[in-house]
Amino acid sequence: MSIKKNYKNIKDQLSSHVELVAVSKTHPISAIQEVYDLGQKVFGENKVQELVEKYALLPQDIQWHLIGHLQTNKVKYIAEFIDTIQSVDSEKLLNEINKEAGKHNRKIKVLLQVKIAEEDTKFGLEMEEAENLFKKFIDGEFPNVEITGLMGMATFTEEENQVRKEFEKLKSLFDNLSKIKPLQTLSMGMSDDFPIAIECGANSIRVGSAIFGSRDYSI
Repeated sequence: MSIKKNYKNIKDQLSSHVELVAVSKTHPISAIQEVYDLGQKVFGENKVQELVEKYALLPQDIQWHLIGHLQTNKVKYIAEFIDTIQSVDSEKLLNEINKEAGKHNRKIKVLLQVKIAEEDTKFGLEMEEAENLFKKFIDGEFPNVEITGLMGMATFTEEENQVRKEFEKLKSLFDNLSKIKPLQTLSMGMSDDFPIAIECGANSIRVGSAIFGSRDYSI
């Protein structure tokens, strides 16, 4: 299918309360512009250098989300314009985001990335670490950051029960933290598993290949 048909197919499956983050990593400017012209304003990128290059060439009202692993020494390159950093997986990184956001006199929205998958290759905070960081935020330790929710990636498996169990685990933490201070965003689900994620309570999904097609890894 074409990008237009792919995009419409995804949007038709979503209720109004579910945010779609179109994951544009490795895809060309022309493809992103096409999806933007269909009304999409929220895009996700994995790598800082690619994100900075695309930011300079695309409409300025795009809300960019950094969804890949972020090194502390690269925060400064996106702090001026990034809408949301979904991949906060350490207190060190959160401190750096807070510092760089302060330099630009702004608050940066972040999601705490929680490790719910069994795979060792996945990044993320342990549940207890996420809870402790959130409490520090509540106590005012990161004044230039707004923790708006949680993000997680399920194990890459065809075992739907396992995926569902991992998503439910993150939803439970989301609900518990929301009792302390209401959170807005539960980012779970990608091209292969977003319907399950939505069933488990996700209100933000990250979809790339189901919109743009397979990635060109030579970029």
